[in-house]
Amino acid sequence: MSRKPRRSGKGGRRKSAGGLTPLKRLTIMLGSAAATLGVVLALAFAWALWSYQGPGPATDGGETRVVMLRKGAGLTEIAATLERTGAIRSKAMFAAAAQLTGAAKSLKAGEYEFANRASMASILADIRDGKIVIHQVTIPEGMTSEAAVAVLMAKPDLSGDVAAPPEGSILPETYQYERGEDRSAVLNRMMKAQDELLALLWEKRQPGLPIRTPQEAVTLASIVEKETGIASERPQVAAVFVNRLRKGMRLESDPTIIYGLNGGKPLGRGLRASELARPNAYNTYQIDGLPPTPIANPGRAALAAVLDPPASDHLFFVADGGGGHVFATSYDEHLKNVARWRTVEKQQAQAAALQEKAAGAR
Repeated sequence: MSRKPRRSGKGGRRKSAGGLTPLKRLTIMLGSAAATLGVVLALAFAWALWSYQGPGPATDGGETRVVMLRKGAGLTEIAATLERTGAIRSKAMFAAAAQLTGAAKSLKAGEYEFANRASMASILADIRDGKIVIHQVTIPEGMTSEAAVAVLMAKPDLSGDVAAPPEGSILPETYQYERGEDRSAVLNRMMKAQDELLALLWEKRQPGLPIRTPQEAVTLASIVEKETGIASERPQVAAVFVNRLRKGMRLESDPTIIYGLNGGKPLGRGLRASELARPNAYNTYQIDGLPPTPIANPGRAALAAVLDPPASDHLFFVADGGGGHVFATSYDEHLKNVARWRTVEKQQAQAAALQEKAAGAR
């Protein structure tokens, strides 16, 4: 007697040895692959995020890292430079981050200084914002133009040669510049600053001054600058010279003679009587009025002092022995002040001689 074969399961679906249909097995395999891919993508994202925001490569000794990005360099060159100098680990990742963040079109050339282990994110932000290293050069008040140019020429991070401009054409200040900038560009900023300040002060000058032109104001201010290094004295010294000009008196300023002798370089000694009596274009003991040019580059305070001097009857001043000056209205009073100064000067010379002797005996 024959029997009919049995059907396996409902609907006639055939199960595998493990009891799963092929469709279920495929679904499980796809789900497992998707989960694996998800884990891989999550790990890749976490690694990328860490590489972007986490600590970057260390520098030797933990010092800051200086990187120069060439003017005109594109994203590819910038990324390569950063990788070559060790600032980042991956130029490809930096380029991708710059594109994704929109910073690629805003990257700026220049000199950058990155902290030890600076993140790629902070480096990209600095280059996008142009946070370049700024250098400074200071021109002291009362410095001659020749000396100011020597200061510029001594800066190794500047480029190009530059000649000394006219005396008194520079405003003594601290100026910023970028590495590799041309010296002539920095010098032009110094001269422009002086032109702008002088124009402003000249427009607001005190009426009735015995100063006919802005250039004469610079010349007188340069004499004031060289006569005193004490800021509080500049208005008083300016008032003395303005009063003398009003009365037709000679300025009788020692620094003008020194400028006529050697261009304003320190003598290292006092003026001799023969030098006071020797005629030259800058000897204000011998000429009337102002010398032909400034004798230095005056600062803001000196320029402001000569264009708006305080009311004063003083016509004379002499050193007081303490670094400042004592002022007088009459010549007799001035002579007494000079006598006191000579006494102090003699005492100082004796004290210096004793110290030198004592140092030699050691």
